[in-house]
Amino acid sequence: MSSEFIGELKKWANDAAHQTDEDGVDLSRAVDLIGKTFAVQTHEVAILALTPDALFLKFLAPESLRMVGQIPLSSTNSVASRTFRERRPETINHFSVVPHSSVFEAVPIAESQRAHAIQKIMSAPIMQAGKAIGVVQISRKGKTIADAGPDFTPSQMRELKTICDVLATCLTACAKEKV
Repeated sequence: MSSEFIGELKKWANDAAHQTDEDGVDLSRAVDLIGKTFAVQTHEVAILALTPDALFLKFLAPESLRMVGQIPLSSTNSVASRTFRERRPETINHFSVVPHSSVFEAVPIAESQRAHAIQKIMSAPIMQAGKAIGVVQISRKGKTIADAGPDFTPSQMRELKTICDVLATCLTACAKEKV
């Protein structure tokens, strides 16, 4: 069933790559399809892109984190930065016990709702022409590891790598900021 969502994501990315809208591309459909692929909520899908100065990763999704801040590539406590720097995917099914910066986890999903902590995470680089240009992270949140749902599997990591390849075709268009 997830291949159905990935097929739809490929079509979306192709359309997005050819879009000429100066305001960039709305990622909500892509985030929805990625969430369905892994049976996670849309706020558990993060897409980050390299900033023009090549010093930070900025959130393109979830929407609630777009304006909150950026992650320095030099950060030693950021899985996203490590994924980007090392250009290799990573699955951590015990994330809550791994030292990490939790500042972005504290951002409310909605105005009146705080999210649970990330318990499990998959992180993979978005590569284009041999260079990292962004990162996709899929998380499972919950009060406990058990509450967060099943562990991520090697086959899900393969799907995530496919998704990263698909997103590479349109990330530049997706990353444009509204002026």
